[in-house]
Amino acid sequence: MPPETRRGAREAAARAAGDASPSTDASTEAKPKASRRRIVGRVVLGLVIVVLGLSAWLAVKVVIAKNGLESAQAAVASIQNGGQVSEAIPRLSSGAADAAGAAADPVWRMAEFLPFAGDNLRGVRLASETLDVFANGVGRPVFAMQDDGKGKILARALPLIEAAAPKLDKLRGELTGVAASGSLVGPVKAGVEQVAEVADAAGPLFDLLPRLLGSDEKQNYLLVFQNNAEALPLGGSSASQTLITADAGDLAIANQASSASFVEGSFVDIDLPESAKTLYGSRYGSYINLAPSQPDWPGAAAMVKAFWNRDIDDTRIDGVISVDPVALQRILLATGPIEVDGITIDHNNAVKTLLSDVYKWWNPYDDPDLKSDAFFAGVAGSVFSKIASGDFNIKDMAWAMTESINRGSILAWSSDAETQKIIGESGRLSGILPKENTAQTVNGVFFRNVSASKIDYYTKTAVESTLSCADGVTTLTTTAKVSLDITQGAAEDLPTYVQSRAQGAKYFGTQVYMYAPPGMELASTETTGGASAFRQGNVDLGRVVEPFQARLTPGGTFTVTATFTGKGDFGPLELWTTPMIHETKTTVTDTCH
Repeated sequence: MPPETRRGAREAAARAAGDASPSTDASTEAKPKASRRRIVGRVVLGLVIVVLGLSAWLAVKVVIAKNGLESAQAAVASIQNGGQVSEAIPRLSSGAADAAGAAADPVWRMAEFLPFAGDNLRGVRLASETLDVFANGVGRPVFAMQDDGKGKILARALPLIEAAAPKLDKLRGELTGVAASGSLVGPVKAGVEQVAEVADAAGPLFDLLPRLLGSDEKQNYLLVFQNNAEALPLGGSSASQTLITADAGDLAIANQASSASFVEGSFVDIDLPESAKTLYGSRYGSYINLAPSQPDWPGAAAMVKAFWNRDIDDTRIDGVISVDPVALQRILLATGPIEVDGITIDHNNAVKTLLSDVYKWWNPYDDPDLKSDAFFAGVAGSVFSKIASGDFNIKDMAWAMTESINRGSILAWSSDAETQKIIGESGRLSGILPKENTAQTVNGVFFRNVSASKIDYYTKTAVESTLSCADGVTTLTTTAKVSLDITQGAAEDLPTYVQSRAQGAKYFGTQVYMYAPPGMELASTETTGGASAFRQGNVDLGRVVEPFQARLTPGGTFTVTATFTGKGDFGPLELWTTPMIHETKTTVTDTCH
């Protein structure tokens, strides 16, 4: 082959360069694509790591919140079941703080926007925050006040309650919303419902307590002590009254009075229902000690209030509260014993001391200085001082109050419409017989001493009530048994003030009032032991009433039975009776439910 010319060589070199250039361009383009893939991969990997990290962080917070919330809920359940408050409060406080702290994390709050899981996380947070307000906003600091010796717990607790109230209102609304979402799983749902129940019960009280304790203006409350030794339908003779003031949480006794302080036989200026006048006699409304005769505490409170304003002073009365010695004996379990005039009174002997012994020591008929009234006033003042200073066991006090309210030994009325509405919805605390039978069919059986005596320290009572249904008719049959557990000789040895004012120890006038459920009519009556029906055909408080009367002799017994019938819907049977010194033995049988 002939040697290449220079021109040929150049052309060959150019062709070679042309063949190589496409390969070089491809390599150059591939490098950016690979780089982009590596960047995207790293970003995705980073996001995965972040998500996993946040998930792990959230998981840790969830575990902390779960453990804290479960501990707090267990403490709440312990308190509700009567456990030691001193042991439960620290656990509640610690658990609620841990749970609320974990749920306050920003990651948690972001996760609340996730579908389904978000509502559950929100529910846990809201439940935790609610318990935290209860425990650490109010409970723990107030509990600590009991041990610091500074007293005036209510006054010092008032700012805490005022600060907690708006927080609880907001949390209650949010809890209601998340509970209605339909997304909550079993354990979360149960926990949210438990906390919501507590919040719904306590929330309104937090709203009202500042006002009731005089945060805006001084409040005045009449405390009425009913004497169960002279039984009346709501408890007993309203023997003594104490005026208590509440000013910015500071409670004080402003005045005291006894039945001897009031004008007797002169009617107070209030509207008395004609039915009450007919059933309870011509003197009803002219003697303060007879105020608890009609089984309606708002009416009795209005009468006591009117007597006070007419005969004692014209102080505006914002509420009237009734407490009897049976309740007082329970309260002394919480406060510990008191000493008045050298006499020790405790949770074992209060009823005996106040309703029996005191009349042996000082017979009011023979005692112009009324030492017994002064003694009662001293007892009231001593117990009040213990309660106002917070010197009591919280668990025992809660039991004493609950038990006494359920048995009708503590009653309350408020002039404030919002407060009275809550009282009215609370059942027996209101002293108001229900006006319908939807939630329960309430049968009222009430005892009344009409012998002007204090003999009911020895009276024993029993009531059997049966609800049955057949052929569209509901039948209620109620039998009351009344016995006087004292011999004739022992009755004759009693102080004259304890005996019947007119008949001595011969016999004691006793009445029984049976209030039928709304919508029922009287069908028949039966009696034994010399008892008889009287004043029949009356309707009082929207109910047919069947009264009975008897002359009860020492060692004697009588029974009275009334049968009522009605058509329509009647709820489960419930029995309300007078809170007697010796608790009435009750038997309730409901074959309709």
